Amino acid sequence: MKKILMLTILMLFLPFLLVKFYQIKEKEEIKINYISNTIIRIKRLSSGNIEKLPLEEYIVGVLAGEMPIYFEKEAFKAQAVAARSYALKRIEYNKDNSYDVVDSVLNQVYLDDEYLKEAWGKEYTDNINKLREVVNETSMEYLDYDGQVIDALFFSTSNGYTESSSLVFNIDLPYLQSVKSSWDEKTSSAFRSSMKISLNDFYTKLGLKYDDNLKVKILKRSSTNRIMSLNINGKEFSGKYLYDNLGLKSTDFTIIQQGDNVLIETVGYGHGVGMSQYGAEGMAQEGYNYVDILKYYYTGANIKKREN
Repeated sequence: MKKILMLTILMLFLPFLLVKFYQIKEKEEIKINYISNTIIRIKRLSSGNIEKLPLEEYIVGVLAGEMPIYFEKEAFKAQAVAARSYALKRIEYNKDNSYDVVDSVLNQVYLDDEYLKEAWGKEYTDNINKLREVVNETSMEYLDYDGQVIDALFFSTSNGYTESSSLVFNIDLPYLQSVKSSWDEKTSSAFRSSMKISLNDFYTKLGLKYDDNLKVKILKRSSTNRIMSLNINGKEFSGKYLYDNLGLKSTDFTIIQQGDNVLIETVGYGHGVGMSQYGAEGMAQEGYNYVDILKYYYTGANIKKREN
C-alpha cells in the first residue's frame, strides 16, 4: 500500500519536478543608469504628439533605429556618444520651441520600447540589454570642441571618404572635415547601388522639358569625388539638387541613358558628413574602441561627461 502511495505521489509531482529542473531562468532586463535629469522632447511624426523622455532612454531608442543590432559593441558606443551629442545640440538650439527633435531621419530615427518588443519578439531582452549596456557604459558622454557640444552629424556609408561640412551644409566646422574611410566598401551592402527611372520621370523631377537625347556634363566634383555641379541638357544643377529630388543615395553618382530609361549608379549612402556608421563598424571589427572611432571621424573633438 505504501509503495502504491509513493508511486502515485511520484507520478503526480514528476512533471512538476522535471519542469523545474529543466526550466531556463529568464534573463533580467538591464536598467538604465540615470545620472542626469536631462529630458528631451520628441515629436512623433505619426501622431503629432510630443513626448518627454529621459535623454538616456531616448538614446537607447536611437541606437535601435540607427544601427543594425548585429553591429559591434564599440561601434554602438561611438553611435551612442554621437547621438547624445546631436541630441544635446538640438536641445540647445530648440530651447524656445515646443520640441527638440522629431523621431525620423530628419533628426535621428527613434524607436520606442513598445515597437521594439513587437519587432524583436523573443530576441527583445538580449537586444535591449545590449543597447542599454552601451548607453550605461557611455553614460552622459558627449563630444566637445572648444568648450561647446559639437553638432555630431553622422550617416550610413561613405564613398571611401567623408565630406567636409562646408561643401554640403555651407558651414565650415573644424570637427566636420573630410577624412578617409576605407572600411565601408567591406562592411556596407549599400556602398555601391543603382536605380533606374524612366527618362520622362527623370525630366519631370528635375523640371526639364522632355528630350530623347540626354546630355550630361559634370562641371565640378569635390576632392572626395562627390558631384558639386553638373549640366543636364543645357541647365546647371548642384549634385545635392539631384540627390534631394531624385532620392539618390549619394552625390557621388554617374548618369547613363539606356533608351527610354536612365540608369543612375551611386557610391556611398547619405550626406557624407561626420561619422560613417559602416566605417565605424569596420573600425570596431579591426579592434578600434569607440574613443578611437570618434576621434577619427570628428577632427579635434574630445569626449566629456555631463553630470546633471
